[in-house]
This record gives sequence, C-alpha cells and structure tokens, in this order.
Amino acid sequence: MYYFGLINEYLKNYIKSRLTYRADFWVEVVSDLLFQATNFIFILVIFMHTDSLGGWNQNEVVFVYGFFMVPFGIFSCFVNLWGFSERYITKGEMDRVLTRPAHNLFQILLENIDPPSLFGSLIGLVIMGISGANLGLPFEWWTIPALIVLSLSAVAIYTGIYTTLTSLSFYSDAPTGILPLMYNIQTYGRYPVTIYNRAIQVLLTWVIPFAFVGVYPAALFLQRDEMKGMALLTPAVGAVFLAIGLLAWNYGVKRYKGAGS
Repeated sequence: MYYFGLINEYLKNYIKSRLTYRADFWVEVVSDLLFQATNFIFILVIFMHTDSLGGWNQNEVVFVYGFFMVPFGIFSCFVNLWGFSERYITKGEMDRVLTRPAHNLFQILLENIDPPSLFGSLIGLVIMGISGANLGLPFEWWTIPALIVLSLSAVAIYTGIYTTLTSLSFYSDAPTGILPLMYNIQTYGRYPVTIYNRAIQVLLTWVIPFAFVGVYPAALFLQRDEMKGMALLTPAVGAVFLAIGLLAWNYGVKRYKGAGS
C-alpha cells in the first residue's frame, strides 16, 4: 500500500505540472503518434511491392506491429531511464534518491513517468483489432487474459534489458551511448523474426530477446502453430530478464560512491 500511495502522489504531481503546460503534453502525444505512423506507413509501402514477407501477409505483419506497440507504450510510460547517467550520476541526484526509504529504482521510475506514451498502446490495440478482423481471427475466452499476460511479460523483458544496461552507469561516467544502439536493435522485434538470417534470429531470441516483445507472443493470436511454444515461453523469458536487470541494478547501486565534489 505504501508503494501504491507513492504512485498516486507522483501521478498527481505529474498531472499538476502538465495542466500548467498543456500544450507540451499534446505536442508530445502528437509527435509520438506521428513517429509510430511513419513506421506503420513503412510497412504499407513494403507490401505495395510484395504480397508476403517471409511467409507473412500484410495483415499478419500489421498485427505483429500492433502488438509490439502495446508493451512498448507501457514500458515507455513507466520505465524511462534514458537520461539516467547525466541526471542521477553526473549531477548527483542519486545521492538524494538514496536518502529516501522507498527502493531507489522505484523512485527513479516514478520521477520519469511519461503517461502520453500510453496513447501508443491504445493505437496498438486498435491496429490489432482491425488487422485481426481482416484476418478473421476468432475472439476466444482466453484472448484478453493472454494479451495482458504476454504484454506484461514483454514489458518485463524491456525493463530487464534496459535496467541492466543502465546499471552500467555506476561503473562509467558515460555509458549511455549503448542505449541508442539497443533502441535501434529493438525495432527488429516489430517484424516476423523469420525474415532475418539464422544468426539474427538467434540473437533476437536468446541473447537480446526482442522477438519475445513482438512476433512470438503475437503469433499465439495469429494461430501460428510453429511459434506457439515460443509464445508460451514469453512469461518465463520476461521473468528471467527482469531478474537479471534487478540483480545488475542492485549490485551497481552497491558500487555507487556518490557524486563527490
């Protein structure tokens, strides 16, 4: 209840600040939606020149992209660690965080919460609904529970990967250069992993498992039997990588020596 109370208070503060600068809020929402629209148009342009992509038709690829947007929007809202090194290490704000009773990572995530990103998740659900209707996919009793579990599992994968990478900030003054690279790699999860060569498939499945934030869980709803096992493995992968991320973070915090003078 203590942590739920903190979430409530941080959200109140966010709303108060955004009500003061309402234009900034809507500019952020529109810019994010335009970015997603650009990626969506790119898929449509591809299918203007081909009927299938690695054995996947247009509606199936669009469905995968729609699912990809759902956990990514949730992750972007609640796990925003992009400027951690500069703000908390270089400027010394980590010292302030460590003097408070709540877990340090929990505080940092709440201080950087970004609710406008949730609009991307809503758009992703709409895309899934439209493409799913075009494919004639049935709405089963397990559809909503599976969507919730797989989406949260994908968020756990994102969180584990980026928390692990951000924890490197405790060992170096400027490690964030790797985050843009990882951000680019994660975009491969928007598309069916089977369109890539074997080496990239292994990389995206077992090393940096971004295939589990898009194509594998989406394949369960698309009734792709050849990927059903991988889809059901998504929660386990999420738990493993989230655990790795938290362990890496907690170990890094122990190595933190303060900002100094």
